[in-house]
Amino acid sequence: MLNQQAKYWILTASKEHVQNGIKGGFAQACHGKETPLKKMKTGDYVIYYSSKLYFNKQDKCQEFTAIGKVISNKVYQFRMTEYFCPFRIDIDFFKTKSISILPLINDLEFIPNKQKWGYPFRWGTLQINEYDYKLISNLMLND
Repeated sequence: MLNQQAKYWILTASKEHVQNGIKGGFAQACHGKETPLKKMKTGDYVIYYSSKLYFNKQDKCQEFTAIGKVISNKVYQFRMTEYFCPFRIDIDFFKTKSISILPLINDLEFIPNKQKWGYPFRWGTLQINEYDYKLISNLMLND
């Protein structure tokens, strides 16, 4: 069997929602959609970017807020309310610190237009290369 090379993903969510995921050991993407999570496999890495502190408020965050490793290929639904059953995937989150995206914009390859740097985050999930993952994770994992 071939050894799958790890892929690197950025998910976007409010910092408050990211903290809930860290506590629960899971990731959700795109307001609970299944499709983005099905692209992730055991051994892949996830970085969360939070443009806002809270989901329904305008308080800016503009930070990378969590890093973790996918620990299961199983995507499953979780009943949060009677009408909301988002899909999740299990993540082993690392001990990290949040870092601002602003000083990294010019160095990040997944941002082609530096003046419109927020554009790549519009879909809620994106695959990035190993260089960008290492640039971000080295700053988040080191004190």
